Amino acid sequence: MGRMICTSTQVVADSFSDVIDPIWTLRRPTPSDAHELARVHTQCWRETYGMRLPTDPTEASALERRQELWSGLVRDEPDGQRLMLAEAGDEVIGFAMAVPTDHDNPPSTQLRMLYVLRRHHGSGAGQALLDAVVGSEPCQLWVARENPSAHRFYRRNGFVPDGTEKQDERAGGLWVMHWVRQRMPAVVGPAGIEPTTPAV
Repeated sequence: MGRMICTSTQVVADSFSDVIDPIWTLRRPTPSDAHELARVHTQCWRETYGMRLPTDPTEASALERRQELWSGLVRDEPDGQRLMLAEAGDEVIGFAMAVPTDHDNPPSTQLRMLYVLRRHHGSGAGQALLDAVVGSEPCQLWVARENPSAHRFYRRNGFVPDGTEKQDERAGGLWVMHWVRQRMPAVVGPAGIEPTTPAV
């Protein structure tokens, strides 16, 4: 899959969104991207959840653990996995991953991860990543209960909570909500605060 290039001049009126991205691109990651993906993963987790968890998810081992995770994901590419990263210049600024579900009838897609660095919120990169790995398909995801900006993003993209909640021990005990989308809405609004879907 080739590169998707986007220029963005939109600035969102938010304290986190005062940077204009001159350009960003989407592409499939390669094994050489594993370290940068782990770094961005760890930094996004710290920015979004660092103050909300009873335990510190940003301990020194977190980067090593995620480096191992990403080395496997980009090397092995399980069947049906859709993985895309966004970069501005030579810097990775976000990523998304979706996988097929094996227990739904009819089958659907699960958005496993969607992260964008805070300083690039509002650039449209999160929306492009979602579109790239999910498209207009029926989809489901888990999102932190106390993440209203992500809730707004997913509602704009046709997702609604189905009432299921759980405490995710893999995510430091974070409470997460299950959201589903049956089909893509006819119109998606302008880019806003980019979402963060919890994953370790």
